[in-house]
Amino acid sequence: MLNRFYGAFDTERRSGAGDGTDYRTPFQIDRDRVLHTPTFRRLQNKTQVFWSGEYDFYRTRLTHSLEVAQIGKSISYWLKSQRDGPLGDDFFIDPDLIEAVCLAHDLGHPPFGHAGERTLNHLMREHGGFEGNAQTLRLLTERIFSARRSGMDPTRAFLDGVLKYKSLWTELGNQPEHHFIYDSQHAHLDWAMGGNDFPLELSPGAVRDQFKSIECQLMDWADDTAYSLNDLSDSVRAGFLNIEKIEAWAEKRGESIGEGTPLGDLMKAIRRKRVDPFVGKRIGKYIQSTELVSDVNFLSASTNRYRFRLAIDPTIKAESSLFKRLAFEVVFLSPQLKQLEHKGSRMLHQLWEVLGERYISQHKIDGQNFQLLPADTAAEIEAAPDPAGRARLVCDFLAGMTDGYAARTYKRLFVPDFGSIGDLIG
Repeated sequence: MLNRFYGAFDTERRSGAGDGTDYRTPFQIDRDRVLHTPTFRRLQNKTQVFWSGEYDFYRTRLTHSLEVAQIGKSISYWLKSQRDGPLGDDFFIDPDLIEAVCLAHDLGHPPFGHAGERTLNHLMREHGGFEGNAQTLRLLTERIFSARRSGMDPTRAFLDGVLKYKSLWTELGNQPEHHFIYDSQHAHLDWAMGGNDFPLELSPGAVRDQFKSIECQLMDWADDTAYSLNDLSDSVRAGFLNIEKIEAWAEKRGESIGEGTPLGDLMKAIRRKRVDPFVGKRIGKYIQSTELVSDVNFLSASTNRYRFRLAIDPTIKAESSLFKRLAFEVVFLSPQLKQLEHKGSRMLHQLWEVLGERYISQHKIDGQNFQLLPADTAAEIEAAPDPAGRARLVCDFLAGMTDGYAARTYKRLFVPDFGSIGDLIG
């Protein structure tokens, strides 16, 4: 059955090419192109909260992305099921598109979690910065799937669905810390917006960041749901979060831990060793806390993707924020994790230093041109026209590393008694 929610504007591909006689919908093609790439598979060895490989039950970027996709699709089904809502059997938010957006949302994240992202942004401060969402956009439009390094040729609806941030690096000024896309991506942003300029009231930064397609909003809430709930489960299992720590944090922050409160329910689940069922039921509540409300803006006449906003029950949204603050302040800021973040940051710094000297500055090391990168990667970097272009490609290489590959490469370069022919496979 035809889905009237989407039109030619939404399904147009970046190249302008059609999908021919393919039996799949355009959004199913987008999803499949994400799934069948080494970039997606590498997420299995990239840090979500705890370093990947530490224990087999911890979530990685891959399992997190799969969970976000499941939650996102469930939200789309929930919204369609509401009889008093605007959706119906021939007018609905496409679950395949939501799945594609959710699976792709973390593709650009580097090794070692957010610490790795901050480190690469610092290292790229003279060359346009680094941001995980911007890197996802770069991968989709310029790097993955195509052997010609022309990207996966996404549809407009899919590309716009992953665009959490729509401000250029230079628009935010003074080397921003996060929430930007690269200046070189202006043409991709302009295409995603259908060539429409942002109105003056949507100024760069936080205001413009709120302007998202409905698919991006669904992905964002699915990501928040997974982040605020599933990461709690890992933290309890890892011993970073227990009743005593929750009580101490709640007292310090003035938060209630009484029966029936979010923290009280969490502590009860920990005592009964029922944290996973607690998380599962809460995910269901978060999904069903959503509804669509109408919106009018400069794109709402062009596409239904901007005719609606996702409204979330304020009580549930506040609970999600509470759980995120708990996880951040008790777990993510703990000395144990900060020590690991420091180690990951130091490895990326030293890898950047040696690769930068060899491939960005193009200096000989001890009078020799050591080949430190795979031949095709080195050739592409050396063919770049200027230092900024070479730096971006070196950054691509580092960002694409898994935690394990980065650690092994570091050891091969800097640890005297590490390395063998077998290790060189990576």
